Amino acid sequence: MKFARLVRCLTLVSTAAAAQATPPDEHFGACMATLRAESPSRGVSSASFDRLTRGLVPDMSVLESLDYQPEFRTPIWDYLAALVDEERVGDALAMREKWSDTLAAAAERYRVDADTVVAVWGVESNFGRNFGKRPLLTSLGTLACFGRRQTYFRGEFLSTLKILDSGDITPERLVGSWAGAFGHTQFMPSTFLRLAVDGDGDGKRDLMDSVPDALASTANFLHRAGWRQGEAWGYEVVLPPGFDTSVSGRSNKRPQSYWAGRGVRRADGQPLAASDVAAGLLLPAGPRGPAFLVLRNFDAIYGYNAAESYALAIAHLADRIKGGKPFATAWPTDDGGLSRRERRELQTLLAGRGYPIGEIDGMIGSNSRQAVQAEQKRLGMTADGRPGQKLLSALRTTATDR
Repeated sequence: MKFARLVRCLTLVSTAAAAQATPPDEHFGACMATLRAESPSRGVSSASFDRLTRGLVPDMSVLESLDYQPEFRTPIWDYLAALVDEERVGDALAMREKWSDTLAAAAERYRVDADTVVAVWGVESNFGRNFGKRPLLTSLGTLACFGRRQTYFRGEFLSTLKILDSGDITPERLVGSWAGAFGHTQFMPSTFLRLAVDGDGDGKRDLMDSVPDALASTANFLHRAGWRQGEAWGYEVVLPPGFDTSVSGRSNKRPQSYWAGRGVRRADGQPLAASDVAAGLLLPAGPRGPAFLVLRNFDAIYGYNAAESYALAIAHLADRIKGGKPFATAWPTDDGGLSRRERRELQTLLAGRGYPIGEIDGMIGSNSRQAVQAEQKRLGMTADGRPGQKLLSALRTTATDR
């Protein structure tokens, strides 16, 4: 058995080394030939494969994003500050009113919370403003043939071909993120095939150009993920002094009566139900930061994007849409994150100092990070490229002095 595993490992290493030694275009062609042979078993004929991939070439720049996911690398207070700000809450309220009938129909049909659907829409594409601009076939074709997780991306590439072959979305409209998520609520292609629905009754499932399709599809996703109508996602809580945090963890669920019996109380002052409903204790910034008891609906949101910070952003935004307040407990940092308005202000101040920021959009890309790092160094701060309240305050002061 050990020898067999060794042979398999050596085979994988030699295959990877051969792929690296082969010129990208040649390797891509061989990879496409393999996918073409597999496509009929995935519901795409060889003729359709040829038609849809004619002229397709890899875009190696997508590999730069393969190992970067802000949900896992960004401090939680930065992540939440940009995703759940007053600007987003205001936009969400406007969109909830504009699409009230559509949302009500989707929520009733799939027995989910309409505000959570709106929150997903806001976080995923800023209500249709930011779809991503990469052609899906190019991105997924590249990831299917190069880098890690090729097996996963091959499945997504073939799913994309099936979507295009069905005629739900035209090839020129199917653009999205580097990883292949697309549309108002950023479905992956395989998720689209499983869960997208026709929300406007035109016979197509179009997440790019139909808001009703996107909202209904997201409602269906949450329903299929196990959403329980009428239940909360969870609550912010306050822990008693000396609380043993070894029992924390989203998956380490215990009856709410367990937590109540150990002195955990809701941060909003309401009584914590001493019930048998299971809840896990989430400490996204450790014991000194905000604490949450999370229920089954939090897990349903987590299924949309398997990151606890993402699920917390959606859950918190949904609460804010309902009129809820910011978290009662402050994040354990003396240099908080920036809202999108503050990020745009920071970019404006940096551009005023001559840095080539490009578009002032609140998106902290490589140009902005390089400028931030340079200013941090000049000001005697830790030059880590992270935009925070301290840097913004310092730049405001120096701008006033100039």
